[in-house]
Amino acid sequence: MTARIAARGRPGRDADPTAGAPAGAALPTRGLRFLLARRRVLLRLTAWSVLEAGQTFLIGYGPARALDEGFLRGRADVGLVWLAVTGLGVLLGAYGTARVYAAVAALVEPLRDRLVERVVTRGVRTGDAGSLSGLTQQVEIARDTFAGLVMVSRSFVFTAAGALAGLFALAPPLLLVVGPPLVVGMALFAATLRPLARRQERFLVADEALAGDLGTVGPGLRDITATGAEAQIATGTGERIEAELRAARALAHWGVLRVASLTIGGQLPIVLLLAAGPWLLSHGVTAGALVGALAYVTQSLLPALRNLIHGLGTSGSRLTVVLRRLTGPDTGAVSPPKGRPGPSTATADSGTPPPALSLACVTFAYGPASAPVVRDLDLTLPPGTHLAVVGPSGAGKSTLTALVAGLLAPSHGTIRVGGHPVPGPEAAAARVLIPQEAYVFSGTLAENLAYLRPGPVPAQELLAAAEAVGLTPLAERLGGLDARVDPATLSAGERQLVALTRAYLSHAPLALLDEATCHLDAATEERAERAFAARPGGTLVVVAHRISSARRAGRVLVMDGRSTAYGGHEELMRSSALYRDLVGSWTPAPARRESEPALALRDAYRVDAVAGPGLAGDGRHVVAHRTAGQVQAPGDLRDGGSLGSEG
Repeated sequence: MTARIAARGRPGRDADPTAGAPAGAALPTRGLRFLLARRRVLLRLTAWSVLEAGQTFLIGYGPARALDEGFLRGRADVGLVWLAVTGLGVLLGAYGTARVYAAVAALVEPLRDRLVERVVTRGVRTGDAGSLSGLTQQVEIARDTFAGLVMVSRSFVFTAAGALAGLFALAPPLLLVVGPPLVVGMALFAATLRPLARRQERFLVADEALAGDLGTVGPGLRDITATGAEAQIATGTGERIEAELRAARALAHWGVLRVASLTIGGQLPIVLLLAAGPWLLSHGVTAGALVGALAYVTQSLLPALRNLIHGLGTSGSRLTVVLRRLTGPDTGAVSPPKGRPGPSTATADSGTPPPALSLACVTFAYGPASAPVVRDLDLTLPPGTHLAVVGPSGAGKSTLTALVAGLLAPSHGTIRVGGHPVPGPEAAAARVLIPQEAYVFSGTLAENLAYLRPGPVPAQELLAAAEAVGLTPLAERLGGLDARVDPATLSAGERQLVALTRAYLSHAPLALLDEATCHLDAATEERAERAFAARPGGTLVVVAHRISSARRAGRVLVMDGRSTAYGGHEELMRSSALYRDLVGSWTPAPARRESEPALALRDAYRVDAVAGPGLAGDGRHVVAHRTAGQVQAPGDLRDGGSLGSEG
């Protein structure tokens, strides 16, 4: 298919002269080859431009002769004839301008065809995700910008030639007044083109980076709020805003030189003509010639120079950026799909899969004067590990998951997820965090479940995930996958089931459950945890609030804010006094009616974890965390702090 598409094209004059160019060939060289391959179009464009330039010559020469040979001598008929000749020249120039547009189209459309062919060929061959953008937007930008540049450049060249020829025909001394500032202004503008283009490109790159970041942050506002990542996201977005601001300021500083070149080359000659008027009149320049010179500068040279400076200064650099992207070399590499991290260095080099999670000497404190919540923690989890994290309130359990997720940065030490450093896009794609306060948005159940997947998810896969996690009864009660979900009508436990199934369907191999099952009964919690633990190649880290979670886990990490203990349940029962205390804190209680009071939220940013009204609260959580028949004594496994607190 690739070869067939690449072979299409127009034979003869429409053949792409850049097709055989080396990948590193400079754009000016490839552009020159493109133009030379279309000599006939360029000759036609030149011929019509000469006709158009005739009106430029007459716009100053005609009125000058009308004054000197007609009106100033009392011969109105002669003056009117010269004005009529000038009008006829304007009409011929307008006809030439109309033909110029047709010639420009014949020059521009082949460029568009070649760019479209290249984008389609590369998209089919490499599966380039940017092909659609290149085809629908960037190619059109290149075509329109190239056409504009051809028009303004051609217009300036022939307008300047016609005006300078007219000045020489009227009186050669006029060139001494108009010529030098025009040359100086053009030289100054030419000197700014390259640095201006570089800064324009930097600004475009910074603007695209900011747009991409906002495109990611916008849809994920609920994730950000639910996980307490506002500060980190604000920092990252703020850095991109500052980068664009710096690029815009640098571009504006060089833009001042554009104004200076326009002032020197186009506006200073007007002042010089007026100031040198007595001298010119005393050296044989007639009054009509002086008026004609002013007409040349104000009606021809100044507008043409303004269009050239603004066109080349802004559109030229934009065209360069777009052409580099569209005609750049094909790497032939296909980037990994969104949500699937690429192979790590260890995997590619040695064939040994990297640890699913590794922490080396990680220390974290919430302030420079605060005691570390996590101190010198070393931890390595091979793929497939099921780890439970336990400890008293404030021991750092939720802080640990926030560090692994990249929502907090350690004071010391390094964290890697799947061999990729945290924070980083590869590490973020390799993990999924399910916080305690699950959220559900207004939409269908299928849309909620497939939220973390880059493309459509088959209904069979959605149903299988719902069955594995334990969401099937709720899905049936709601009316199936296509049923609309009203978040306000779901209980906290039902919202957690939806969030768990959504995370289960993600491609991230590392799942972090930060008390993500605290509103579920013990049986449903066990089913969900076993489903996550059984995911092929999956690794599960659970911040436990029931001793049953710790018993199910293959390994247990005990945290108390000062030291840690690590091992299996039976091993820790023998070696860790804290773990024995935590296990012993659970005692039976008389049976009573199950309840699940409403959860009050505190959200300074007015973005609630549930997409529904009536959730404003006083910030205190009053929630039943277990089924009837159990009570929780002081010092239990559950951490009552929010993600952003010392817990």
